[in-house]
Amino acid sequence: MADAARADFEAELLQIIRERSFRSGRFTLASGKESTLYFNLKPTMMTPRGAHLSARALLARVDAETVDFVGGPEMGAVPVIAALAALSDIEGRPVRTFFTRKAAKAHGTRDVIEGLSATETLSGARVLIADDVATSGGSILKAAEDVRAAGGSVEVALVLVDRQEGATEFLADHGIRLVSVFTARDFA
Repeated sequence: MADAARADFEAELLQIIRERSFRSGRFTLASGKESTLYFNLKPTMMTPRGAHLSARALLARVDAETVDFVGGPEMGAVPVIAALAALSDIEGRPVRTFFTRKAAKAHGTRDVIEGLSATETLSGARVLIADDVATSGGSILKAAEDVRAAGGSVEVALVLVDRQEGATEFLADHGIRLVSVFTARDFA
């Protein structure tokens, strides 16, 4: 994809996020920290255009990595990685995806990793962890640890928005490079 076209669709995605998913004020985050910026990307990722552009932005970055799977934590990653899988197939460069549960389900297979067939495994696979937003990096690390426990390797994570509140450094300490489409600075 030409750089000009990528810049255009990412500018449109930024505007959609600003309108649908970004708020300023005083907020308590899941980590317990207070912030003046709040991102809830579900309203962006759950609209047709937002889902398309979010997936396109991630796919452009996934293409630059050498990975076998893209996975991410429930709930934040699920909408965007599902859109990513569909778009990648449409474009003829399929990306296999899965998600990790916060806890193993109490019935059935009791799997933590969902989306793989009975014959697929992460053992020996190179995995990119995707999520909607990174703050501390804790959710991304939990997903990476689940992948590593299943025999996969994780060296890179990708988010739509990096809040720039320590995730990059925290993940680097755990051998994971963080890539983002946007940062909090883009919303200042």
